[in-house]
Amino acid sequence: MRESLGDRLFGIVNAAVLGLVSLITFFPFYYVFIVSFTDPSEYIRRGLVLFPEKWSLASYEYLLSTNAFMRATGNSAFLAIVGTALSLIVTSGLSYALSRKRLQGRRLMLLAILLTTLFNPGIIPPYLLVRDLHLINSTWSLILPVLTSGWYVLLMKGFFDSIPASLEEAARIDGCNDFSVWVRVILPLSLPSMAAFGLFYAVAYWNTFFNALLYINDFSKQPLQVLLQNMLIDASTAAGGSAAAEMMSEQRIPPETLKMAAVVIATVPILLVYPFLQKHFAKGAMVGSVKE
Repeated sequence: MRESLGDRLFGIVNAAVLGLVSLITFFPFYYVFIVSFTDPSEYIRRGLVLFPEKWSLASYEYLLSTNAFMRATGNSAFLAIVGTALSLIVTSGLSYALSRKRLQGRRLMLLAILLTTLFNPGIIPPYLLVRDLHLINSTWSLILPVLTSGWYVLLMKGFFDSIPASLEEAARIDGCNDFSVWVRVILPLSLPSMAAFGLFYAVAYWNTFFNALLYINDFSKQPLQVLLQNMLIDASTAAGGSAAAEMMSEQRIPPETLKMAAVVIATVPILLVYPFLQKHFAKGAMVGSVKE
C-alpha cells in the first residue's frame, strides 16, 4: 500500500522531533562524560568542551586518591551489597510464608502489608523510631527501615503462588521442612524474580540520599550520594575542605571536572550490573502478575 504525501511528511516530522528529543536527553550524559576525561589545563583554557583535544584521567586519579571519596564509595557499596542481600532474604521469606494458605493470620498480615502501600506515615514517625532504637549515625539506619517493601512482597508472593504445590509436597515427602523447601526448592526456581527485585533494591541502596541526610551526621559514614551532593556545592569536600581546595589549586584541577568525574563514578556501577540482570528483568517483574 502506497503512502500518501501527508503520511510521509508526518513520518519525517515525527522522526525529526523524536531525534531532537533524544539528542537533548543524551547531551547531558555526553557532556558529563567528556568533561570528566578532559585534561584540566584544556578545560581551564577552553571552558566549554564538546570533544577534548587531550584526554586525561587526572580528575579520576585525584578523586580515587582522597580518603573521603573512597570511604563514601565503600559506604555505598556496603549498603548496596549487604542491604540488597538482607532485603532479598526478608522479602522472599515473607512472600513465601504469605503464599502458603495454611499460615495462621495470613489475611490479616496481607491487609497490614497492603495498607503500607496505600498510606505513607511521612518523615517524623520513622525518624522517631530510628532515634528510639539508637540507630542515629549508624549505617544500619539506612538498611533496617527500608529492609523490605510491601509492594515487592505482594509481587513476589504472586510469583510464589504460580509455583505448583506438587513440588512442595514432593519435597516434604523427601523429609524437607518449611525452611528446607524455601531454600532448596523455592529459591532456585525464583532466580529470575530474585534478580529483578535485587536490581530494584541495589539501585535504591546505592542511591540512598534522603535517609542519609536525616539519620547520618557523621561525615565518615555518609554514602556516596551525599558526598556527591556536597561536591556539587563545594568540590573541595571530596578530600577535606580547605586543605583539599589548596591541593586542587596546586594541581590545577578545576572543580567542574572533579564533579563530572564523581557523577560518572557514582553512575557506572549500576550501569555495569544492569546488563547482566536485564534478561531476567522483564520475566522476573511480570511473572505471577497474570493468572491463566
